[in-house]
Amino acid sequence: MERALYGPEGFYRRERASAHFRTSVHASGRYAEAFARLLAQVDAGLGHPGRLDLVDVGAGCGSMLTRIARLCDPDLAVRLVPTAVEIASRPADLPPEIAWRTEPPGEITGLVIANEWLDNVPLDVVELTPAGPRLVLVDSRTGAERLGPEPSAADLEWLELWWPLRAPGDRAEVGRPRCEAWASVIGRLRRGTAVAVDYGHARPARPFGGTLSGYRDGRLVPPVPDGSCDVTAHVALDACASAGSAAGAGSTCLTTQREALRALGVWGERPPIELAHRDPRAYLAALRRAGEDAELIDPSGLGGFTWLVQSKELSSDRLLRTGVRA
Repeated sequence: MERALYGPEGFYRRERASAHFRTSVHASGRYAEAFARLLAQVDAGLGHPGRLDLVDVGAGCGSMLTRIARLCDPDLAVRLVPTAVEIASRPADLPPEIAWRTEPPGEITGLVIANEWLDNVPLDVVELTPAGPRLVLVDSRTGAERLGPEPSAADLEWLELWWPLRAPGDRAEVGRPRCEAWASVIGRLRRGTAVAVDYGHARPARPFGGTLSGYRDGRLVPPVPDGSCDVTAHVALDACASAGSAAGAGSTCLTTQREALRALGVWGERPPIELAHRDPRAYLAALRRAGEDAELIDPSGLGGFTWLVQSKELSSDRLLRTGVRA
């Protein structure tokens, strides 16, 4: 999975996510508007520091950072240091004020966004056999599987705590590397908030057989790790939350994208019909915004994502209780 996604000929070395699947970032500029409001709240909560970091981990082409930076008020804009973290090369048209790195900054004061990043952190798949858990090995050319050796002691410990296997044939995706990746982000956060957004699951309802999937050209395909497709798996975000707390997060909020975005002003309400008679252009613009909002908060679609929000010196819960309509 590591080689297929990030190796010399890996999928993310060659491809942009927007060409293969639709994310909240690509669905609507309203998503960036919501994060711009969250950024302003973080800035106020930290007392308007002289430098405010905005870090996008797994930034793709950097469009999210560009949009948020343009929405900031002048006072915040002059203090903002936007940083894209991405393994691919820097896009030629990215504004020069946006830094481009392959690793997050060593110290961060402000807001970190990890939108659909953790689901692409490589992991192993384990299957329970009568002789105990065994790693699932995959032929990277054909996708053919066979069972291999026992997982490491660290992986077995993670499985017992977060994804216990009950009967032969049960499979689990070992999320320990994702926990470590998220803990690394929280460890770099000095003051502020970090948000991970992904399809997730919790210990009481882990998916039988796992969630490993492949995507190419907007279609679901077999997850053959040959570099030709995205290989992804849903995230045990409750385990990541625990790792983040151990790394120093002072407050944690786990919620759905629907609830988080509604707290940040994305409501999806149709404008009053009277506006169509009074100002047709304004009505059409409001109707378009309502349609975009509805897609972002649809509980059976993008609204079903889980948000993991962890903070230092701020209340994660309070940041998502504004209820501002916009």
